[in-house]
Amino acid sequence: MADVTKPIPSPTDATQPFWQGCSSGVLRLRRCSHCDRFRGPSRIVCECGQPDFVWTDASGRGNVFSYTVLHRAPDPAFRADLPYVVAVVALEEGPHLLGNLIECAPDSVSIGMRVRAVFETVAADIGVAKFAPLA
Repeated sequence: MADVTKPIPSPTDATQPFWQGCSSGVLRLRRCSHCDRFRGPSRIVCECGQPDFVWTDASGRGNVFSYTVLHRAPDPAFRADLPYVVAVVALEEGPHLLGNLIECAPDSVSIGMRVRAVFETVAADIGVAKFAPLA
């Protein structure tokens, strides 16, 4: 049987704090040192045009902005998860993150649904953020 291991993220020096935070159960975002806005883990320059930032712990809470339910696996490693939800979550801090929505039936998901970040460690110092309904 073929190897069905799921791919894991490949952190760069610029994104390592995000992945390490997820491994520790903390959602970390870049926060602009000039205007104080949060931005996603891979966005290098802020909306104000400044590149300076500090990694800051975020709440991990937000709302489902958009989502899709996958009924066909893009890779054999994901077949056992079918059907599953991939959602764009608008975080309370402002940025939008893409992640799996878990701990709920796919047909119960709705736009605006309140969610919280949950984490799965997939390798040493690498975790992934997923989202679950906010109880």
